[in-house]
Amino acid sequence: MKWFAKQKPGDVWDEVIQGPLGDIEAAARIRTICDAATASAATVGGSARNDRRESERYERAARAAMEIAMKISDDLMRDDAVRRIVDLCMKANDIKTGQILSRAIQASWIREAVQRDYPVLLQ
Repeated sequence: MKWFAKQKPGDVWDEVIQGPLGDIEAAARIRTICDAATASAATVGGSARNDRRESERYERAARAAMEIAMKISDDLMRDDAVRRIVDLCMKANDIKTGQILSRAIQASWIREAVQRDYPVLLQ
């Protein structure tokens, strides 16, 4: 009966990266990861119940995106990627991680936009 058993598709953040990524490819991959994990983050942040599976998906996605972001050499591209990860964290109501990441943003105009969008990060 294994014929009818469907394989669950893997998450984009669990895919193995073949070779080094350039800055543009890394930023695109972070954008893809954050877009794919938005539903999990919204479930984690918006629900009163503890959904362990969605929480684990969000955490794996955020961790993978952060690891990729650390390897981006261009400051502005890295700041934009970190901004996307902060957006993901705030959807999941992960204020602690959002605060840490927002402090890592070097471009003043991106940092100001994050603080304007999420004033809770200033506390």
